[in-house]
Order: sequence, then C-alpha cells, then structure tokens
Amino acid sequence: MLQVTDVGLRFGDKELYKEVNLKFTKGNCYGIIGANGAGKSTFLKILSGEIEPNTGSVSITEKERMSVLKQDHFEYDEFSVIDTVIMGHERLWNITKEKDALYMKEDFSDEDGIKAAELESEFAELDGWDAETNAEKILMGLGIEKERHYSLMNELSGAEKVKVLLAQSLFGKPEILLLDEPTNHLDYASIKWLNEFIIGLDDTIVIVVSHDRHFLNTICTHIVDVDFGKIQIYTGNYDFWYESSQLALQLMKDQNKKTEEKIAQLKEFIAKFSSNASKAKQATSRKKQLDKLNVEEIQPSRRKYPYVAFKPEREIGNEVLEVKNITKIVDGEKILNDISFRLEKDDKVVFMGNEMASTALFNILSGNDTDFEGEFKWGVTTSQDYLPKNNNEFFEGSELSLVDWLRQFSEEKSESYIRGFLGRMLFGGDEALKNASVISGGEKVRCMLSKLMLSNSNVLILDDPTNHLDLESITSVNKALEDFTGVLLFTSHDHQFISSIANRIIFIGDNEILDRKMDFDDFIESDEIKELLKKIVQE
Repeated sequence: MLQVTDVGLRFGDKELYKEVNLKFTKGNCYGIIGANGAGKSTFLKILSGEIEPNTGSVSITEKERMSVLKQDHFEYDEFSVIDTVIMGHERLWNITKEKDALYMKEDFSDEDGIKAAELESEFAELDGWDAETNAEKILMGLGIEKERHYSLMNELSGAEKVKVLLAQSLFGKPEILLLDEPTNHLDYASIKWLNEFIIGLDDTIVIVVSHDRHFLNTICTHIVDVDFGKIQIYTGNYDFWYESSQLALQLMKDQNKKTEEKIAQLKEFIAKFSSNASKAKQATSRKKQLDKLNVEEIQPSRRKYPYVAFKPEREIGNEVLEVKNITKIVDGEKILNDISFRLEKDDKVVFMGNEMASTALFNILSGNDTDFEGEFKWGVTTSQDYLPKNNNEFFEGSELSLVDWLRQFSEEKSESYIRGFLGRMLFGGDEALKNASVISGGEKVRCMLSKLMLSNSNVLILDDPTNHLDLESITSVNKALEDFTGVLLFTSHDHQFISSIANRIIFIGDNEILDRKMDFDDFIESDEIKELLKKIVQE
C-alpha cells in the first residue's frame, strides 16, 4: 500500500496543493489527470521521494519495491541495453555485481563462500537466473529487437532509449510502479503491448500520468484528479470520470430537477457504464469497482472546458480535392514520391506514416510551399484553413495583445466579438490582454483554434492539433471535429482522437501510399499494416 497523509506543496507564493490524503492499493491502476501546470508530474515526484513536500508524508508498506520511469535519456549511455533494464531492480543488480566481485577474488576465503551462498540464495529468490530472459521479453514487447539488446545505450536513437527506460521501470514486478507519460515515442504495437502488460500486473499499484485517453481508458481502474489545489480519487477510467462529472454538473445546474430524478439518472449512468466496462479486457476489477460505487461519490468537475465548434460558411460540393503525382525533395531526399489521391465531401482523413511527408504535403496543399513537382486542385466550393504543427511564426516578435492578434483574422473587428471567441478558449478578462509573443505552447494552439473558428472554412488541415494541449482541450477539440460537417485532413498520435474522427486512413510510406476507407482499429490490426505501423515512431 502507498499512503499520502496531509501532503501540501508550495513554490514561493504558489500553492500547488494542500491537505492531500490518499490511499493507493494493490491491483489498481490510477491515472493522474489535471490541467497543464496543475502539478501532475510534481505529485509523482513527491510519491517517488524525489521532492519533499512542505507538509505531510508519504508512506509505503515495508519491503515493497517502487519503480519509476526515468526521464534522463543519457544516464545509462555507458551501459548495455540489457544491463540498463536489469538495473531497474536495484537490489538484484547489486547482488549480481557483488557476486561477480567475490568470485573474481584470488584469495577466496571461507567467509567469502558463506557470503556468496547467501547472495546466491537471495539472487534465486529474486528470479535472478531468469533476469536476462525476462528483460529480453519486455524489450521485445516494446519493439527493441534482440540484436540491439547488447548494444551500448549511446548507440540507440532517442526513441529507442525511451523504450529501454520504460522496460527498466517494468522489469522485476515492482509492487509500486510510477509512470510519467509512458506512451510518448511509442508506436501503436508497443502501446498495445504496454496496455496488456499493465493490465496483467495484478499485485502492483500502478500510477500513471498521461494525456493519452485511450491508454487511460484501457488500463485505469481509478482517476486521480489534480484540480484547484486538491487531489481526489474517483472510481472508473477517464471516460467514466468525464461523462459522470459532466452529468453531475448538468444536473446540479438544473435546479428544477427533483432530487429523486437526479439520483435515478446517475444510477442509470453507473449501470450503463458498468455494463460496458464488463466487455473490456480489464473488466472484472473495474466492474466490481463500479458496482460498489454510490451516487454520492459522483461529483461535478470544477474544470473549465474550452468551447470549440467549427461551422462552415457554405456547404461543400462534390468536387473537393484532386492530388496528382506530387513529389517533394528536401535536402536531396525524396520526402513525397509521386503521391496521388482524391477526396470526397464526407472525408475525414488521418495521414499516417512518415511525419515529415505529411507535414510537407499539408504545407503544399495549404499553399505555403510552391517548390514541388506534380499538381493539385481544390474544388470551387471549398475554403481551406490550416493549423501547422509549428505555429511559432504567427506569434514570434508580436507586440500585440491576444485581442489585437486575433482581430487580424476577423472581418468583424469589435472588441466584444473578438473577446467572445477568446473567452470560448478560456482567455477571459485580463487573460485576453496577454502579449501574444509570451504565451505557452498550449495557449498558442488555443489561439490558433480561435483563428480556425473565425474562418468558417469547410476544409480544415490540421497537423497534430492536440500537441501541447491538456486533456480538457483535447476532449473539446475531439468533440468539435466529430461534429464538423466539412472535410478534414489531419495527423495525430492520439488513438482515441483518430478512431473517433477518421473515416479514411492514408498511410505514406517510403515507397508506397496505402489508402483505406475503414475503421482505425481494424486498420491497425490488419496484417498488411502491422509491419508498416512499426515505422510510426517519433524521433
């Protein structure tokens, strides 16, 4: 068991949280959520002992081992991959080194023999004889091929190092496992393997920070909400927490509802979700948790969600876009190789594969790049707007307030009108007067989304639109794009985002393009695509 008692933390005048009292128990997986800057990763560091709270304490049941996903990608550069993984079990690693040192002694004494026997006994208890085999299984599951297992860490790419450090944290069946954004830089096959691995940890407390809703929904039995200086635990996965808190908020606002009607609706919601959860792989424990849930435990969230809605000014016609033989060369490398396709008016297309290729294609289709071979033609009824992956050029060096910055892109110039759009994106009051050049990455994306909403375009080109956004904003953008009646071209690494929006997948490989109109989950499970999907790794 891991217990948090009266924990509080303050940085200068800023109080992150106070009087936090939580209990984490074996066999459960806890997903930590909260707005950017709320202190999710900091809370993990308090749990791990890396940060000492100002008040309170964290206690762990005696002899239970905690494992933490390391973030320093250079810490183990002089070690082999397999040794780096095994070092995740510090006691086992130390025994191994101590044994080796004893057996190397030229004057091996009787006392050394007794000590060696004790070490061998503990080594066996810790499954030391199978350590390399177990480490290899984890590495293979995460997509690190066997020929790389005895390479030095400094020979690996950044994405490969991330996988090895994740393998290190998973090694040796820890009683407590702390993971900060473990799906970053993982391909879909590795994420699926990680899902199944975590679900199989029946005797482990798993606590994870993640912006990946599909991941949280698959593995979590509980959500830990870091919100307005408080941290509370709720039963269920992310979708259950979100839907139930929104329902509770709606019912709380509706003062005309009788208490009995509110209780009936909440009970109906719990029963419905509990039934759905029983179909999941993780199922049994989650269903038991939901069956025990009382209506009183469902609380409305105090979070603010941005309002995102894209409303095309005109309906799109039958002729949307025709791309013919587009080729793009960058620094002597052919990024796009003879790409051709047509879009239809109901298409919501996710582009996958080579990320540089997708970005290059989007720059061409948006008119920002004219240095290419081939041609494309937009239909006469289309109007396009583009959200680039790198939006810094829109903000760097700007001396404008957010109100004046957004006014540049609006036909209606009145301040009340502009503030209305900024307010929808949570820039209210003085927030709307911030200097556009000094806002955060997430705030820049929210400003760009306001710009998109103003354009009323019927074709949106979005290059990784959820990058830098918190879960609240991701959820709002997701819903808006599901409801969008125009044509959509986008990239994303968010499984739930893609699966709930896309009805067509275009995969751009090194020498091929695969174009499929099908369900995303069916696509990534198809035999023809599994090998290609291994290439989808963020460097």
